[in-house]
Amino acid sequence: MKAKLVLENGIEFEGFSFGAEHSVSGEVVFNTGMVGYPETLTDTSYRGQILVMTYPLVGNYGVPAKIMENGMAKNFESEKIQLQALAVSDYSFKYSHWNAKKSLAEWLKEENIPAICGIDTRALTKALREKGVMLGKIAMEGKNKNDEKFYDPNAIDIVKEVSVEKPVTYNKGGKKKIVLIDCGVKNNIIRNLIKRNLEVLKVPYDYNFLNEKYDGLLVSNGPGDPKMCKKTVENVGKAMEKDIPIFGICLGNQILALAAGGDTYKLKYGHRSQNQPCILNGTKRCFITTQNHGFAVNMKTLSADWEELFINANDGTNEGIKHRTKPFFSVQFHPESAPGPVDTEYLFDEFERMLR
Repeated sequence: MKAKLVLENGIEFEGFSFGAEHSVSGEVVFNTGMVGYPETLTDTSYRGQILVMTYPLVGNYGVPAKIMENGMAKNFESEKIQLQALAVSDYSFKYSHWNAKKSLAEWLKEENIPAICGIDTRALTKALREKGVMLGKIAMEGKNKNDEKFYDPNAIDIVKEVSVEKPVTYNKGGKKKIVLIDCGVKNNIIRNLIKRNLEVLKVPYDYNFLNEKYDGLLVSNGPGDPKMCKKTVENVGKAMEKDIPIFGICLGNQILALAAGGDTYKLKYGHRSQNQPCILNGTKRCFITTQNHGFAVNMKTLSADWEELFINANDGTNEGIKHRTKPFFSVQFHPESAPGPVDTEYLFDEFERMLR
């Protein structure tokens, strides 16, 4: 079926549907990674977004089976596809991989997610780089009147859609207890905590955990504008008064900064890939990281009690903060990878050493 992707500025890209055949709108963003679409599509940070893959060939290794392990889907970062729709240049209708159980198209149709192929993703990416991310929609030929309003996921409290509804415990009886604020946590963050024999209490993003007994607090990744998470920011601010170790990841970096009295802003087109270079501040050491975010911390708005931990080597934006005297730190990238390099997984060890 013919389909087209329409940007809010009127630019159109014509192609063909290979997913669910209905129209949808959202924020159009691009990812420059080459592999890892099963993990990428199930990353809750893409909630409300139409994802453009810049790597041209997508679907050639299929999709693995959904196997549950420790209460989580083993091969995915959440229990379902999170994005609004997928856009690629060349979809591979034939797949081959020892672990594949179905095609990408079959998976998308099962989960009712539209997808478009055959478009010029290079031209689309250039348009997004020049003008910044835009709202857009995918329209199917003969299926609608192409009059759907543009949906902006950053204008609502979208974290509410991906956060757990009630507390869940993993690895009960572990050597230390972590309260994990679930703003849309990736499964591999929990796996990394379990691997270090830590008990994990995953709580809703607006849950009052302040009366819980815990040894450390982790603020997870998630979608949308961090300023929409008002209750999360408030609770993290109160938790900081206890001087218990805090570790923030992605959205958690922004929430920690807001709780500390800082400010955040929207990036022109964000960082989404598994190839983002980050420099450890004060050194010449560069790490290749996995990232998925559209907002960043403004370091100039934080007090002198805070220092920059990592810096993006491409554009100089903030990639992490650290308190100078208290056990609080966070990173803008994903040290748990999935997909991507595991170079910064050691940060989980740093967090573990901070626990009382």
